[in-house]
Order: sequence, then C-alpha cells, then structure tokens
Amino acid sequence: MKPNRTAKYYYLKFLRLQGDPHSLAMGVAIGLFIGITPTIPLHTALIIIFAWLLRGNILAALIAATAVSNPFTWLPQYYFSWRLGSLLLPGHLSWGRIQDLLSLFASDTGFQQKLAPLGQLGLEAAAVMLLGGILLAIPFTCAGYILSLKFFSAIRQKRREKHILN
Repeated sequence: MKPNRTAKYYYLKFLRLQGDPHSLAMGVAIGLFIGITPTIPLHTALIIIFAWLLRGNILAALIAATAVSNPFTWLPQYYFSWRLGSLLLPGHLSWGRIQDLLSLFASDTGFQQKLAPLGQLGLEAAAVMLLGGILLAIPFTCAGYILSLKFFSAIRQKRREKHILN
C-alpha cells in the first residue's frame, strides 16, 4: 500500500466513528500506547481491558493500534524500545550478553546448562523491552490524545452545524 493511500484509509475510518470526542480520543490514545509497546501477542486483549477500564472507545483503540503496529513499524519500535530500555537498565540486554548466549548455544555445553541463562536473559529482555516500549509510547499517547480530541471535536461540531442547516 502507498503511504498516502494508507493515511487516507485510516483518516476515513476515524472520520466514520461515532461517539463522544473524549471517549474516541481516549480510545486512540490507548490504541497508540498498546500498539507501540512490545506486547504484540496481547494487543487486542490489553486494548479491550484498558479501553473498558478507562472508558475509551474500543473500536478507535483497535484502529489506532493497527495503524501504528504493523510489519513496517515493528523493527523501529522494537529497536527504539531496546535502546531506551537499555539506557535505563544498563547491562541487562547488551549486545555482548546476547553474543555470549549465542556462543553458549554453539558450545558443547549440556542442554540443561543452556536453559538457565536463556531463561534469565528472557526475563531481563522482557523488562528492558517493556520499559523502553512504555517510555517510547508515552509521548505518542499524549500527542495522540490531544490531536484526536481536537479532530473528533471538530467533526462533532461540523455534524451539529450540518444538522442545524438541514
């Protein structure tokens, strides 16, 4: 898909949404937040839970998450999540540790001795990636809420004016 065509597609999807501007904007913010964090297998469940708890529009949240979490954005999102998380939790997921683990798997060490470091690195990697993803998502979430609130408020105003004229 071409970028302009994709942007127009999502614009039209958001344009068709009905509801309270705050609820719609909250849904967009939730979708952006969850979509940017490295929680891909849990996106839909997390979106539904958070949208329900925060009274955000679930459909707006799902559309926003789909717009920002796709095969074209995964690599930069995961890279920047790793970089941010590594800055705050130094040494937990360094490239050197990953290389050490790979060399351990290439060695003649027994299977049992390979599992323990892998499990430890897995927990540390999850902490680094999740922290980095949350930090990466915060500015997009705030900006997304403000901009979409203005967007949905303007749409509501235009619909009111159109309704009054008819």
